[in-house]
Amino acid sequence: MRKLLPILLALFGLAAGGGAGFLLRPPPEETVEINPCGKDEAEGAHGAVAAEADPDAPPAHEYVKLNNQFVVPVVEDGEIASLVILSISLEVATGSTEQVYAREPKLRDSFLQVLFDHANAGGFRGAFTQSNNMDVLRSGLLEIARKAMGATVSDVLIVDIVRQDT
Repeated sequence: MRKLLPILLALFGLAAGGGAGFLLRPPPEETVEINPCGKDEAEGAHGAVAAEADPDAPPAHEYVKLNNQFVVPVVEDGEIASLVILSISLEVATGSTEQVYAREPKLRDSFLQVLFDHANAGGFRGAFTQSNNMDVLRSGLLEIARKAMGATVSDVLIVDIVRQDT
């Protein structure tokens, strides 16, 4: 009985504290979304969704983030000089998310081939985030995405990119 009493008191205290915290929590604040880029580029809660002129109309596109990052080695003189890590999202027609996830292995394989070719051509050396380098990479990825998915894909977005030199 001596060992059971402290355990029961601890459980009672934990339950009472949790209940008091739940009942005394502050009311949720109203959030106001401010978009400095303009009204037509609003972001949704689960991925960015472009806002239409008519707020009741469904969005024309949705964004699908591919599950895993892409890791691309940059080889110089037969050795790995750095690694480039990218996160990619696709802008697709509304309702096409499941199609993208169903074909994701094919998309990932094709994207990796484009990324490896870009790395071998020197696209990730030096100032690799320059506008023209990124445009070349995006257009290559978009071309491959459209081959795999058709006109469902309207754009390829490079969400994150980082290079780690060794």
